[in-house]
Amino acid sequence: MKTISIAIADDEALFRKGMILILNSYSKLKVDLEAENGNDLLQQLSACTTLPDVLLLDLKMPEMNGIEAAKLLQKKYPSIKTIVLSTHFSRAFIINMIELSAVSYLPKNSQPQEVVETIKAVYENGFYYNSEVLSIIRENIISKKKPKAKFSIELTSREKEVLQLICEQYTAPEIAEKLFISPRTVDGHRNNLLLKLNCRNVAGLVVFALQHEVVKIPLQY
Repeated sequence: MKTISIAIADDEALFRKGMILILNSYSKLKVDLEAENGNDLLQQLSACTTLPDVLLLDLKMPEMNGIEAAKLLQKKYPSIKTIVLSTHFSRAFIINMIELSAVSYLPKNSQPQEVVETIKAVYENGFYYNSEVLSIIRENIISKKKPKAKFSIELTSREKEVLQLICEQYTAPEIAEKLFISPRTVDGHRNNLLLKLNCRNVAGLVVFALQHEVVKIPLQY
């Protein structure tokens, strides 16, 4: 695995600097960009020759908060995988940020190792939802109390198998090993699923699968 390039946007200098020290102490992790608010983040990104792979994004920041920044990131830099790291760990915030393409959401008091493992999972899988976040997503879908939309899109048996394993948060090499196919073939099936189901990213596949009950998604990992 190549070194994962990380950006962090947080107005609390002590927290930001602490996270940078922690993350840079791990092999294959490197913080290449730090910003103190959304404006600062976007200005620095516009000057980057190579974009970071993963962004740790706080929500409450001056000048431009994380929510406003995420709206612009979604349009300008969709390749950056956004992990929200915030003191605001409520259903409303979580659902809102997932709708804005956040691929993971952690409380700010998470253990450093959990943040590190989340970064690696997001880089390898495209998303990571722990049991609590996944339960919130499921409850949000149920609470809307709308009749389940008719699922008319044809998926092959192999696409369903790949989707099931994606939702169980297996990596492409792990899926390839389980299904006795190549990682390149897994990537092809994943890209076909994104196109067929009109999802922006792999996290969107999980939400779609929950909404339409296409596959069974475990709440515990």
